Amino acid sequence: MVITPQACRAARALLGWSMRDLASRSGVSLGAVNRLEGGEATPRRGTSRKVIDAFTAHGVQIVDEAAYTGAVMVYARAEG
Repeated sequence: MVITPQACRAARALLGWSMRDLASRSGVSLGAVNRLEGGEATPRRGTSRKVIDAFTAHGVQIVDEAAYTGAVMVYARAEG
């Protein structure tokens, strides 16, 4: 899956992360995050995977459907 600029910005907003936070947590360069969000080029699959994995590890799921794209926060249900 390739993350869209809109989904990336939405996921960052849900987590309250700056672009620098995303770069640090995903292991990609700040320049790559900036290019991804600016829509300057389609990100490499490896870059997309690292970014998506960072979001997923912090409870945000990227949605990429034919009709819409975005991000949703996933909360664990309390046991009991």
